[in-house]
Formats: sequence, structure tokens, C-alpha cells
Amino acid sequence: MNNTLLRKYFAIGAVGAALAVALGAFGAHGLKETLSDRLLEIYETGVRYHMYHALGLMLVALLADRLGESKLLRTGANLLIAGVVIFSGSLYALALTDKSILGAITPIGGVAFLAGWGCIVAAAVRKGIK
Repeated sequence: MNNTLLRKYFAIGAVGAALAVALGAFGAHGLKETLSDRLLEIYETGVRYHMYHALGLMLVALLADRLGESKLLRTGANLLIAGVVIFSGSLYALALTDKSILGAITPIGGVAFLAGWGCIVAAAVRKGIK
């Protein structure tokens, strides 16, 4: 991956991590009194997976520096981003609206996470980490 793409994915991960911190603080301080325990737990699950995958995206960017250009790595990174938007986004929306139908979208984000990590593993195995 060239330096532009490395910087792009690292920056997206860093912004995502900062956003996860902000959303987590909002949940802990702004929503604690308004959401039920069940909905707050759903919201916190969204924040937790958001942060895990933001940090993961930053690590993928660093891995790209070691592995070089890889369509698999880029696809994996894009799937992690999609997973955050779909998985965490649907949990945020579910917690804030209590519309249980939104929970039907969440597994699509989970599949994006799994597929993304699968692509990343395949890229690492294919190219070998130096």
C-alpha cells in the first residue's frame, strides 16, 4: 500500500477511535438517565465494537506498511469501516429509538467485520509478514 493509502486508513481509524470515545462519553453521561439498562447496554456494545475496529483499522494501516500493496488488505479495511457503520450504527440507532427492527441490520455489520478480518488474515498469509 502506498503512503497515501496508509495515511488514509490510519487517519480514518484515528478519527473513528476519537468518535467512539465521544459517543462513549455521551452514552455514559448524557444517556445514562434517559435509557433503560437494556438500551444502554446495547449502546455500549456499539461503542465497544466501534473502538475495537477503529484501533484494528489503524493496525491494518501499519500492517500495510509491512506487506505492501494488497487488494485483500484494502478490501479488509473497507469491510471494517462498513462493519462499524452498519453494526455500531444500527446499535446506536436501536438504543436511541428502541425500534427493535433495527436489530435485524446489526448482523450484516457483523458479517462485514468477519469478512474484513478474513481478508486481512488472507493478505498476511499470502504475502507473509516481514
